[in-house]
Amino acid sequence: MNRQIENIRNIGIIAHIDAGKTTVTERMLFYSGAKHRVGMVDMGTTETDSDPEEQDRGITIYSACVTFDWRHVHVNLLDTPGHVDFTAEVERCLRVLDGAVVVFSAREGVEAQSETVWRQADRYHVPRVAFINKMDREGADFDATLEEIQYRLHGSPIAVQIPIGAGPAHTKTPFRGVIDLIEMKMLVFDAESEGRSIEICEIPEDCVDLACFWRETMLERLYGHSDQLMELALQEEKIPPDLIRRVIRDATVHLQIQPVFCGSALHGIGVQPVLDGVADYLPSPLEVPPVQGICSDKKETKVCRQADVQEPFCGLVFKILPARTGDLSWIRIYSGELKPNSRVLNPGKNKKENVAQLWRIHATKREMQVDHARAGDIVAIVGLRNSVTGDTLCTTRDAVLLETIAFPETVISMAIEPESVTERDKLAATLDMLKRQDPTVQITSGETGQTLISGMGELHLEVIKNRLLRDFNLKVKFHKPQVSYRETIERAVEVWGDCHRQMAGQQLFARLQIRMEPLAGDASTVTVLNLCPPDTLPIEWLDAAVEELKNCAQGGGQIAGFPLMKLKITVLGGESHHESSNDMAFRIAANDAFHKGLEKGGPVLLEPIMKLNITTPQDYLGDFVGDLQQRRALIARTDSRGEISVIEAHAPLKELFGYSSAMRSLSQGRAGCSMEPLKYSPAPPEVTKEYLL
Repeated sequence: MNRQIENIRNIGIIAHIDAGKTTVTERMLFYSGAKHRVGMVDMGTTETDSDPEEQDRGITIYSACVTFDWRHVHVNLLDTPGHVDFTAEVERCLRVLDGAVVVFSAREGVEAQSETVWRQADRYHVPRVAFINKMDREGADFDATLEEIQYRLHGSPIAVQIPIGAGPAHTKTPFRGVIDLIEMKMLVFDAESEGRSIEICEIPEDCVDLACFWRETMLERLYGHSDQLMELALQEEKIPPDLIRRVIRDATVHLQIQPVFCGSALHGIGVQPVLDGVADYLPSPLEVPPVQGICSDKKETKVCRQADVQEPFCGLVFKILPARTGDLSWIRIYSGELKPNSRVLNPGKNKKENVAQLWRIHATKREMQVDHARAGDIVAIVGLRNSVTGDTLCTTRDAVLLETIAFPETVISMAIEPESVTERDKLAATLDMLKRQDPTVQITSGETGQTLISGMGELHLEVIKNRLLRDFNLKVKFHKPQVSYRETIERAVEVWGDCHRQMAGQQLFARLQIRMEPLAGDASTVTVLNLCPPDTLPIEWLDAAVEELKNCAQGGGQIAGFPLMKLKITVLGGESHHESSNDMAFRIAANDAFHKGLEKGGPVLLEPIMKLNITTPQDYLGDFVGDLQQRRALIARTDSRGEISVIEAHAPLKELFGYSSAMRSLSQGRAGCSMEPLKYSPAPPEVTKEYLL
């Protein structure tokens, strides 16, 4: 794969569910010549939604990679899910991408998952362009969506196109094309060629004033990013389109603006200009900051790797597709060159790996075997045995450890039981395979001997269940999903832990003082600090005590053994005896102090609260508000977009099981909703009583 690195674009398509990501991807493949027929989501014929579950539901569940050429650039494109239950797929893709196309529905505007993926892109510093899709839908509003990108997402959108009309063909001013504000031309997309042929026309007279207004708005926003542009404007000279594109590119690459396009992917309007935007405005691997890691043998030493073939090889495994013939590990190569039949190092596990084969990926399948891959490439490796998602691969001589990929915690679990001993072994092997593929799947053993599968939501668990039954033909029983609760304490306390016991004929003595206090905010872990005055106790005894406190924190709380969170433990001091004290004595004292602190601090059960976004016709607004109040929900806000109302509510996950069915009943199937984890809050007494040990 001898590609010039400056001509590579590693991009992702991200959006809220049903905004049109997969349709945009299909059109890009069609217009680039990589595909000769446009696939349809509703018919299950799209290239990237190849899994039967995706085709049945009409949604994307697994990220898929496709490659194609457009103009002078080679595009590696990752199509990602829009449903919050599969947000881990977006997380790991954005970790390795250089740019993104964010798709919005012109009818619904900025939705809940739009905010989530935008925040993820912010966290990984990913430059992006925006595409306002579905301009041909009833209620489409370009201006309102643009404003929402600015005030809800805190973005800096700049329209480089505006729509001509909005809505379906039967309306007074239907959507019929777009105006390019850089060239000041109207683009009309031919329906007979499915949008492949574009007619470039003069702007209609009734649209000239509007186009001039939007062009001036665009230029005024760009003056602050270019002195040359400002000078030409002050001299009232004509501004070359190429200069405008250079300024937009520079500002986009530096995360200062987001160029905005518009169209209707379903009808082939406006997708080619988005592809031009990918080539013109999104960065190559050379234009993003060099990847940073740490020296694997000197943890405090930072290392930078440039996107250069001459640099030592390093890459990040970001997705695994398990297979009986050998897992397919997707890797983004950041520096150097990788060849088949070579040996590389996994510095995180300190193990060497064999790279047996390299493959170019198409959707979720192998497309073509390649003889090498270089910096900037995304390829699949066959032959890795120990590496999982988030692991670094590098040369053995110049080892570097890159930052891994962090995934959100699970909020819901279900129990599963095999019908026989034979099925138990098959189930264990299958669950191990699923866990390698999806890092958000957590497998634990319950006290009753059941296996607990934890996931990100009801749909996530339902997809896992269907795969076990349909794809792997397992004979297993499933039980009702259960909420994943957490525990903490109500108030800060200071306690002493004691050790007065005899072990193996030796008298042991130790006393340890700790302070245990609840933490505000969304701290998901337990923090243990050592503030014991120097010279009070030997450091090895204190280290043993701190380690024991950390081990105790992993064991769960007192109410029902749920994991602890929002908790801070501080070692304040201790007492010892020169003959009777040792590290074992202080471990026992720390254990005693920990359990005393939990008891005196007042155990509190925390339940997951979900952020629920509902889009409904205004006629059903009152019904939804009443139903949500019965579910212990707090209405955060309500907005109106024409005849549509948007409700944001914060509700306990326990009260939302089966909510999709209830929502359809309330609105006669006309409403839609999405939910994502928001925070953990104290559960009411009646819920706590159910779980008291």
